[in-house]
Amino acid sequence: MTGRLPLDEQLAALKAALSRNDVLLEVLHRTATLELPGWYLTAGCLFQTVWNVTTNRDPTQGIKDYDVFYFDDGDLSWEAEDAAIRAGREAFSGLAAEVEIRNEARVHLWYEQKFGAPCAPHTSAESAIDCFAATTCCLGVRLGADGGWRVYAPHGLSDVFNLVVRPNPVLAPREVYETKAARWLRQWPELTVLNWPVPSPAGLPSA
Repeated sequence: MTGRLPLDEQLAALKAALSRNDVLLEVLHRTATLELPGWYLTAGCLFQTVWNVTTNRDPTQGIKDYDVFYFDDGDLSWEAEDAAIRAGREAFSGLAAEVEIRNEARVHLWYEQKFGAPCAPHTSAESAIDCFAATTCCLGVRLGADGGWRVYAPHGLSDVFNLVVRPNPVLAPREVYETKAARWLRQWPELTVLNWPVPSPAGLPSA
């Protein structure tokens, strides 16, 4: 089972699985040409590709979009982020996929209005990836200057390969996790979805 392999072998298996998704590879290479600071291709397009490969589905099945995070706290204006989005729209022209580019340095400016909870300013693209609703989502890949793959996986890769969805209650509300998990379970019924942690009553040990 891949999820029980040593980390170096899991990294090799991750690259092999993601390389089965031709759209993902094209997004990686085109994003690299944009020279966005601290960028990563992240979230669903990565772990869902692995799920598809692991369960013998088409590598692109069920993937809604391809998320690109970058971090530029030197200019927090919408105009600067919009310029990056428009440059991406040109770079991804003709690609049969929706690619969403977001400056994670600006998330705290709009997060509470959208999700109903405040968000402290992120300090990097990595710190934004750390805040996904499920630890399984906390995964980022980019191409280095030498063309090599750089992988950010703060919770490791075992859950990704073992088809385990684990809550990450650091920012996103419980409702966000449960809504996403229910949607994923409909698409990939092989998943094991773990429950959101419930605080124990005062004075009692947690479960």
